Amino acid sequence: MDTKQKILLVEDDTALANVYMSRLQLEGFEVKHVANGEDALAAALEFKPAMVLLDAMMPKISGFDVLDILRNTPETMNIKVIMLTALSQVKDKKRAEELGVDDYLVKSQVVMGDVVERIKHHLGL
Repeated sequence: MDTKQKILLVEDDTALANVYMSRLQLEGFEVKHVANGEDALAAALEFKPAMVLLDAMMPKISGFDVLDILRNTPETMNIKVIMLTALSQVKDKKRAEELGVDDYLVKSQVVMGDVVERIKHHLGL
């Protein structure tokens, strides 16, 4: 049986997404990448990830709305969600926390190793 933990990466910056995918696959995760909120919601149901790495600012549906919908959908309410965003303002972090985010990381303030560490922490690895 394949026991790889699944991570859904929601990021509209393809170059950045590729960097994250490579690193997470090296770390032994099974990674699926989608570029917008609509695809993220569909993939959360279909791919059934243990964790969603969620960008906040995206076309169509924002990361905040995705988080809100995930938390209010029985099938996805227990998926761990880490928001990885360029938004560094306290109000954005507070909003994410009110919506039930597990962690909130600002892209400019973390390096890839930090992100991997937070993922492993939340997945209990």
